[in-house]
Amino acid sequence: MKKIMIIACLLANQLVNAQSATGEVVGTVQVEQTGEMAYGAVAFIVDQDKKYQALVDPDGRFRISAIPAGDYTLNIKFQGDTMPNIPVKIPMDGICQAGLIKFTADPKMLDAVIVVANNKRMKLEYGSLPIKELTAEEIEQSPVKFSVSDLATTLSSEVRKDEDGQLMFRGARKGDMIYMLDGVKSNEVYNVPSCAIGRMMVYTGGLPAKYGDTLGGAVVVETKSYFDLYRAWEREEMKKH
Repeated sequence: MKKIMIIACLLANQLVNAQSATGEVVGTVQVEQTGEMAYGAVAFIVDQDKKYQALVDPDGRFRISAIPAGDYTLNIKFQGDTMPNIPVKIPMDGICQAGLIKFTADPKMLDAVIVVANNKRMKLEYGSLPIKELTAEEIEQSPVKFSVSDLATTLSSEVRKDEDGQLMFRGARKGDMIYMLDGVKSNEVYNVPSCAIGRMMVYTGGLPAKYGDTLGGAVVVETKSYFDLYRAWEREEMKKH
């Protein structure tokens, strides 16, 4: 009975940590017809039974925090009208810049939006911490997708493997690193089936306090959850219509 209780606690902890990596989305909302800032508008994201939202301030800016990493659609509600389905990608421990959103009561009249990919896979949180991240789509196309260690080395030239297969971060001793799998900390890198990885991130310096004290770096892996799979299905359904 004691063993059953321990296993149940571990499973519960895994479920809690499965969506532990969160991020933010920030942007500015402007009324297209008048050019004025949409002060008082509500920016919100709906995910199953949860709603993440924030008010637009007098300068037109908004910030929605503590959103589990993943792909979502952002909605803007202003003076009784709603502008829906603005695609946003929330990074792990990072900020998604939605940019300037020109609110219109008739979203069908919007001009085409051009999305420019960041091929270097580097994001700057307001010019401070460089974060290197791999998405599930990028991992699926990677020739080394069956090895978490090899995937880490492709993200940064500051990470390499030694003869024993252990990761080494430049400026640190061998094995001096943190490996986080769904919020569970370890000093050893464990392989995860590539089809189960939702996103992966590598810190090579300036680690956030929540990852502990180490002179090396951190490899953070988040596996796919039911919500990731559901949102992917939902996006495909929206494309059909």
